Amino acid sequence: MNETEPSDLPDVPTSTNLRAASAAAVTRWTVGLLSDLMPAGRPAVWVDRGIVATVMSALGSTPDGTRVIPVREKHLRGEWVLAPGVEFGERAGYYIHGSAYVICSARTHRKLVARLSEATGLPIFSVDYRLAPEHRFPAAAEDVEAGYRWLQGQGYAGSDLMIAGDSAGGHLALDLLLAHIDEPQFQPAAVVLFSPLIDLTLGLAEQMVREPAMSADTARRLVELYCGGTDPDHPRLRLDFTRAADLPPLLVQVGGYEMLRADARHLAAAVNRSGGSCVLEEWPGMMHVFQALPRLAPESADALRRAADFVAGAYATNERAASLVRIG
Repeated sequence: MNETEPSDLPDVPTSTNLRAASAAAVTRWTVGLLSDLMPAGRPAVWVDRGIVATVMSALGSTPDGTRVIPVREKHLRGEWVLAPGVEFGERAGYYIHGSAYVICSARTHRKLVARLSEATGLPIFSVDYRLAPEHRFPAAAEDVEAGYRWLQGQGYAGSDLMIAGDSAGGHLALDLLLAHIDEPQFQPAAVVLFSPLIDLTLGLAEQMVREPAMSADTARRLVELYCGGTDPDHPRLRLDFTRAADLPPLLVQVGGYEMLRADARHLAAAVNRSGGSCVLEEWPGMMHVFQALPRLAPESADALRRAADFVAGAYATNERAASLVRIG
């Protein structure tokens, strides 16, 4: 695993630059306007899937020499992504993509996962969970758990793994870990979340500025395609962080120009208040999951370096603790 020396670790910016502000404005009056004008229903979902896939492809980048190994087994779809020079070893990552349970896939997020693999030095398994509206709650959650258990079945202990995810993938990751909060061996070494969605009613998001690419109302309509009709207080939907002290350390990165800042702040406050550990980074001027858009946001490289350093630190802490146990 690559470990960044503390002196070389890039800082989180303290102000918005003109390029980021211009990109947000252009996005608001192109992608954002189109998403607001689209009628609800399956045709809108198809259009949204095409738009997001195009944006992720055009504004992402893949390290030359990245290997992708498809995994197709009963009740499991996904792919291994290994950046150049990364080999299978004792540790691995697990990636859970986002986009409202409806839009994206392992393929749309492949470039981001490849760059995260490059930064961390880890092979990363990206789960391709079933999407709404074709598959409603709890299909995605079931697939996410199946993928994690499959990884453990490949010989990886929980402490060998790190989990990363974005947007709705952040909610799915936390739901997975909270559902098994009584199983210490189940928990990974670290969790890295990019712009996690926590409040599925989008009530927190409404308190913030409008997201350049999508309004809270539009996002709510998409999320409801997955969980609409289910009691919003269902424990798998409204997450309870009272036992967050039993979660692994979390790093949350969120953009300054997105409505899910409120969700990120709520998550960090709830986890830390309950005795857990959550580091929150707010990146000024950045949009939703900017880590996936290096051609639009060069800051994404620094964000991934900081994520890799966080993961390396968590593994090092676990190693020290294990050494003390052996000595004792």
